[in-house]
Amino acid sequence: MSLPLPAREVRSRLSVWAGIASILVAGCGNPEGNTAAKTEVAKSTPKAFKGTIAVSVLTLTNPYFKVIADTVMDEAAKKGYEVLVTSGEFDVAKQQNQVKDFIVKKVSAIILCPCDSRSIGPAIQEATTAGIPVFTADIACLAPGVKVVSHIATDNYGGGKQAANAMIEALGEAGGKVVILDFKQAESCLLRVKGFKEVVEKHNEGRMSGKIEIVAELPGDGKKDQGFKCAEDALQAHPDMAGIFAINDPSALGAQAALEKAGKASQIKIVGFDGQPEGKQGIKEGKIYADPIQFPDRIGRMTVDSIMAYFAGEDVPPEQLIPTALYRQADALKDPELR
Repeated sequence: MSLPLPAREVRSRLSVWAGIASILVAGCGNPEGNTAAKTEVAKSTPKAFKGTIAVSVLTLTNPYFKVIADTVMDEAAKKGYEVLVTSGEFDVAKQQNQVKDFIVKKVSAIILCPCDSRSIGPAIQEATTAGIPVFTADIACLAPGVKVVSHIATDNYGGGKQAANAMIEALGEAGGKVVILDFKQAESCLLRVKGFKEVVEKHNEGRMSGKIEIVAELPGDGKKDQGFKCAEDALQAHPDMAGIFAINDPSALGAQAALEKAGKASQIKIVGFDGQPEGKQGIKEGKIYADPIQFPDRIGRMTVDSIMAYFAGEDVPPEQLIPTALYRQADALKDPELR
C-alpha cells in the first residue's frame, strides 16, 4: 500500500512531468526542432531582396568582361540586389534578345557592354520605353537619338594616346611601318585607334626621318585567333613592318604567336591594351612591349554606385571615365601577381 505524498513533493513531480511532456510534444510535432524558434530567427534576419539588375557583356571568354560582371554581382549583392549575367558573345542579335528577356522579367536596371555600338540602339530604346534604366559599361552606344542614364568606361581615347607614346618609345629614332589590329564595332576600340593616330601624326610633324607610318588597319576583332590571322596577313603584305598596335590583349597575343611562328618576334614590337594577366605576363617576358592597362573592377563598382544613386533620385553624370596607366616590362618585373 502506498502512502500519500507531501503536497510540496506532489507539486515538484507535476512540474517535472509537465516539462517532459512539453519537450515530447515539441519533438513529435517538429522532428527538426522548434518551429516557433526558427520562425523567430527568420523574422529577425530577413533577406533584403530589392530587385534584379541584368547584365549583358560583350563576351565572357575575355577575362576583362568577367571581372566587370563578377564585380557588379559582388557590389549589387551588398545593396540587396540579385544580378542576372548573360553574354552576347559578339552577336548583337543575341544581345538584343537578351535585352527583350530582361524587359519581360521586369528587371530593375540593365547594364550593357554592347556587341555593336550602333545596332544595339533599338534594344536600349525598347528598355527605356518600358521604364527600365539602362547603363553602359566599357563600350558606349553610338546609335543616333538613343541615350542611356550613364556610360562608365575606361578613358579609351587617352589610352590610345598612351599606346602611341609606347610605340614611339619602342621604335625609337628609326620609326617604321606599323599595322593596327582594330575592332570597329566597339566604340571603345574606335577611340583607342583615334587617340593612337593623333599622337602618331603629331610625332611625324616636321620629321624628315624616323616617322611612324600606319600602313594597314586590319579587323583583329579583339580575338586571339583573328589577331593571329591578321598578323600573318600583315607579314605577307608588309614583311618590313616594325610594329603592331592591337586594341586588346587577346588580339595582341594572337599577333605575337604569329610573329613567333614566322621567326620575327624579336624584330617587331607589339603594343597591346587591357592589362589582363596573360597580357602582363607577355610584357614581363618581353613578348609585348607595353599596355595601357584598364581597371575593370573599378568600372563594375562605379556602375553599381551609379545605379544606386539613380534609384535614390540623385543626378548621375552621363559619362564617367577612368584613366589608363601605361604598364611596361619594368612594372611587370615588380608585379607580385605574375609568376
